[in-house]
Parts: sequence; C-alpha cells; structure tokens
Amino acid sequence: MSGFGGVDLAVLVAYLAATTAWGAWLGRRQRGGADYFLGNRRLPWGAVLLSVVATETSTLTFLSIPGVAYLGTLGFLQLTFGYLAGRLVVASLLLPAYYRGELKTAYALLGARFGSGVRRLTSAIFMVTRLLADSVRLFATAIPLALVTGWPYPLSILVIGALTVVYTYFGGIKAVVWVDAVQMALYLLGAAIAVVVLQGLVDGGWGAILSQAGAAGKLRILDLSLDFSVPYTLWAGLLGGGFLAMASHGTDQLIVQRLLTCKDLAASRRALIGSGVAVVGQFAVFLLVGLGLWAFYENRAFAASDEIFARFIVEELPPGVTGLLIAGVFAAAMSSLSSSINSLASSSAYDFWAPARGIDDDARILRAGKLFTLIWAGLLVGGAILFIPLSTGTSAVEVALAVASLVYGGLLGAFALGVLSRRATAGGTAAGMVAGIGTVTAIWILAPDRVAWPWFVLIGTAITVVVGMAVGGSRSRSPAEAPRP
Repeated sequence: MSGFGGVDLAVLVAYLAATTAWGAWLGRRQRGGADYFLGNRRLPWGAVLLSVVATETSTLTFLSIPGVAYLGTLGFLQLTFGYLAGRLVVASLLLPAYYRGELKTAYALLGARFGSGVRRLTSAIFMVTRLLADSVRLFATAIPLALVTGWPYPLSILVIGALTVVYTYFGGIKAVVWVDAVQMALYLLGAAIAVVVLQGLVDGGWGAILSQAGAAGKLRILDLSLDFSVPYTLWAGLLGGGFLAMASHGTDQLIVQRLLTCKDLAASRRALIGSGVAVVGQFAVFLLVGLGLWAFYENRAFAASDEIFARFIVEELPPGVTGLLIAGVFAAAMSSLSSSINSLASSSAYDFWAPARGIDDDARILRAGKLFTLIWAGLLVGGAILFIPLSTGTSAVEVALAVASLVYGGLLGAFALGVLSRRATAGGTAAGMVAGIGTVTAIWILAPDRVAWPWFVLIGTAITVVVGMAVGGSRSRSPAEAPRP
C-alpha cells in the first residue's frame, strides 16, 4: 500500500497550478462575447473533438465506468454504439440548421422558429438539468480528493470549484477547449497506466484477468434481451443511446457551444463524428480497467462502486504514479465543470439577459457573461454539497445520465418539431415538451424497475412530437421559411 506521499502531492499541485495559469493566460485580449463564448469561431476541429469527449467524460467516466464493469459486464459498451449513431443523425439534420445563421446558442434556433418564449423555455430546461447533473459530477470528483487529503466532502468540492472557475472566468471558451484537450490526454494516460500496473499486480497478468472474467461471464458485450427494465441491452444501446446522443449533442448547449466554435459546418461535423469514434475506444479502456480491478480485489464488496478505482489509485500505485492518476481525476472533473460553467453563462447572457435588456453590445455581453460565470460556479458547488446526504451505493454516472435523460426527450422533440415539422407551433411545442418530460418523470418515479433510463429519451421524444403535432394544428409554414436570427 503506497498511500499519497510528498511526490504525489508535488505532481498534483504542479498540474493544478499549471492548468489554472495556462487557462487564464489563453483568455488574454478578449474583446467581446463572441470571443468569450465562441472563440470567434476559429478553433481547430481537432481540439474541439477532444474537448467534446473530455466534456462528456467527466470524473464519472474515470471513476464510475470501471465500477460498472466491476459489478457487471462489458454491456455498457452497447450504449456507445448508439452514441456514434446519434452523432451521425445530428451531423446530418441539426448541424446544418445551426450553421445557417449566426447563432450564439442552441436555443436561438428554436427562437427563430417559434419565438422567444420557446427559446427561453428550452434554455431554462437546459440550465436546470445541467445544474442537477453536473452537481452530481462535481460531488463524484470530491471522492478521491477526500480519500487523499482526509478533508470533508464540502471542502474538497470548494477547492475543485475554486481552481476551475479561475481559468474559466479569465479564459472563456478558448481556455476551456484547449485545456480540455490536454486534460483528456492526461486522464487517458492515467487509465493506460492503471492497465499496465494491473498486469503486474494480478498473478498471470491480463491473460489471467480475461480468463477469470470470461469464466464469470463478465466479457459479454451484447445482450439481445427485449426487457425494457434492463439498462444495457443492444436495443437500449442503439435506440436509447442513439436518442440520448442526439439530445445531448444536438440540443444541449454544453456540447453545441463547442461545435459552434468551429469555422464551418464541415469542420464541426468532423469534430462531432470523430468524437463518437473516440468515445467507443475510451469507454472500452475504462471498462477494461474495471475487469482488472475485479480480478485484483477478487470481487470484494465496496460501499460504493465509484470508490473502487479511487481507492486503488490511492492505496496500490507507486509514488508519483498515484499523483499522476489523481491529476487525471482532476483533469476529467475540471474539463466538465469548466464546460458547464461556460455554457450556462452563455445561455444566461444570450438567451435571457441580452434579449431582456435589448442589448447587442458585444463588450457588455462579455462583462455580463463573466458575472454569470461566477454565479453558476457558485450554484454548481452548492448543488454538489447538497447532493452529499443523498448519495448512495448507486453509480453516480447512472444517476447523472438518468437525471439528464428525464428532460432530453422533451428538448430533442422540440428540435425535431422545429426543424422537420411544417405544422408545429410554439404552443404545441411547449405542450409537447411538458407532456414528454412529465411522462418520463412519472415513469422514473412510479415505475423505475420496469423501464430503464436508456429508454427515457426515446419515450420523451416520441410523446413530445406526437402531442406537439396534435396541438399544433394545421400551420403550413415550412421550417426552411422560418426567420433566421
């Protein structure tokens, strides 16, 4: 057992200091909101690709996904097949609509089609969902920090939030994207190191690990079951995961904002589709780590699945390596948190503050955006602290995905009505969203054991579209004729 020593602390502190300073430096010479929130649409698609993956990864992937494989099989990988398929749909249908005009947020598209009321409604839903889901993510990050330092969870959360907000406040989206790219490389390096270390810690290495896992049925990837209560089946992965990706990467400002920083539609498509391929490989690596941990700990029981990999990092790795992997945990956490803060501030400034004040001054939007950055950082930290007494042995990644899936169907349905339907109206779309989100929430509360969370987005989308079309009447204007922002 190595513990966390002086060398590890030096590695971690050096990483945190360098990341914070570099991110703040990247934001120099910003002149307006377009710089701060969109990087003047000049960011290279390769960096955006890495940022998209890092943003959706978070500490939950780094810590929770190995725990999923530890307790189960490789079935979670089925979701990634849907994630890639969903991106292909977004690249074909939604990205062209975003690039027809100078849109600043995802919800400006709905504003152009249905008016400011629907724009504000969808933006508000995004804000509430992002606040809840990312509060869970931030809490998960405090687990390894608390193990390392002995600090209570609230203090650990405050330290992570404070460091992240510094470079997010000063650096804006440019800092977020470039720091994300570096952070992704770091946490993948951490996972690769864990794979190598497990080779030496388990008798017989990975040959023995895979042999034991195969005998226990843990190498199974495909599950052809039609049971809607099982979260990881091929159908839940392709359909549920596909609709989840369409919603998260086509309607969530957290990801759409990054895609809008590319110079044109072609670059944005490369970033989006490439990120889908990268995610498949990334999840495979983290699931593989989980199998190695299962063999190393000999299927030992833990209080929480998210604790397994964190405890391995702190207790079993040699000096310096522990510090590097803890830095990887922070990298995953800070990339997602900074992205959330910046996207929430962007929606606040462009979807609410600027229209309400009748302001189109880019310099004033920049100042307001920085203020919103501080406000949302405080709310996310507070939400993470409030989640502490609610946490259980359930994997945090599954909690966060379930929370997001409650509303993603309503958002995706609204975008489908706006882009594809000629009959949809603002009132019908709003009614459809309420019906879709309400139905899925009722299922989650009343029948959680009958319908698994990967189906939530598909159900919510279908209900939103059906109700929206029914209430929308016979409006005949084509989406192509909708006013552009």
